[in-house]
Amino acid sequence: MTAKPEAFVALNRFGLGAAPGDLDRVAGDSRGWLTDQLARPVVPPELSGFGPGSDHARDLVNAIQDKSAQKEQFRKEARALYLQEVGQRTLAAIRSQAPLIERLTHFWSNHFTVSIAAKPILAVLVGAFEREAIRPHVTGRFHDMLRAVVSHPAMLIYLDNATSVGPDSRAGRARGKGLNENLARELLELHTLGVDGGYTQTDVQEFAKILTGWSVGRPKSEEAGQFRFHPMTHEPGDKTLLGKRYREAGMAEGEAALADLSRHPATARHVATKFARHFIADQPPPGAVDHLARVFHDSDGDLGELTRAAIALPEAWADPLAKVKSPQELVTSALRLTTFDGDTDKLVGSLALLGQTPFAAPSPAGWPDDAAGWIGPEASLQRIEWSMALAQRLPRDLSPVALADATIAPVAARDTMLAIERAPDAREAIALLFSSPEFQRR
Repeated sequence: MTAKPEAFVALNRFGLGAAPGDLDRVAGDSRGWLTDQLARPVVPPELSGFGPGSDHARDLVNAIQDKSAQKEQFRKEARALYLQEVGQRTLAAIRSQAPLIERLTHFWSNHFTVSIAAKPILAVLVGAFEREAIRPHVTGRFHDMLRAVVSHPAMLIYLDNATSVGPDSRAGRARGKGLNENLARELLELHTLGVDGGYTQTDVQEFAKILTGWSVGRPKSEEAGQFRFHPMTHEPGDKTLLGKRYREAGMAEGEAALADLSRHPATARHVATKFARHFIADQPPPGAVDHLARVFHDSDGDLGELTRAAIALPEAWADPLAKVKSPQELVTSALRLTTFDGDTDKLVGSLALLGQTPFAAPSPAGWPDDAAGWIGPEASLQRIEWSMALAQRLPRDLSPVALADATIAPVAARDTMLAIERAPDAREAIALLFSSPEFQRR
């Protein structure tokens, strides 16, 4: 069977790259191959050995308060766990038989970024955050994911809500501590409505008041690190968010506000735009965005339905090379093709070298999802150098032409295939394959 461009799109834009034989296997029903994955989401076996995040969160909040040498020991242990988790996470993507689920997990994890760039001590918790707050909901309801994210200790600590205190709360009056607006602002700007979603600074302040009390168990207590609502830090009184009054109700105020935000029309458009940017083009067609926004709204934020709608859009298949692979996507696709069997620590090193250290986005906005964010003179050179270095480490009996046929052949320019065929030796040919525009794009 001669693989069609649709198989390339399915494997690269919706998946994470082709392993040998995938093009022919997927070519018969590319869309069906994708939708079947949504019906049977699985937890990768590579991630099954990690314990609950609550254990790590307990150690984390205790370490934050610790002024002794034990804090440095905690940082070392946290770093070791982080390296183990991100190595297994990357290995799971390389080996996955359901790569669309892995892509969705990475997409939503980036949407709800928790980063060690600003708070390195969170290294012990970022893997658990993705496993517990993101992965279970990638084909479920947006509201359920949003609720899980906002109540996870990693997000509460990352965006400082764990220490936010209502000025007129009992704790605020006694201690003179005040409101922290970080979580409220990012929830509105990045996670739900979007920067043009119609909210004001007053809305940020009111939402921050609503979320006071959403915190973690105190250090050295039995509940240390677990999500807890603290009435003593919750700002009393009614609040008004986006024109709606939320009566004084403690934690229920936040529950109601999150439910309303998840169903707001601006949230539907913001999510649809990001989804279309990821699965169609850096500047997605307005009609496609409109369609995805309607699906999101009409399905009450059903993310499985949203993904099915993206798969069904003709625009998602029209240009097989519309998107540039991020470093994570490049490394994963190269190693899926060449059947990686090596040291996972080197995977993390490769991602760092290429500028995308896992869970280390430079801001709460996450990693960029357009070509401008990844392709420049220096970044392009680093990609070429990495491709050459990987080619040197691969077995000598790999056939460059067979690898090209197994991955880029349906979309490759004849000049690209000729360059691979005529390269002086096999390893240079493989480096040319990895460096080619067709392999660098999806």
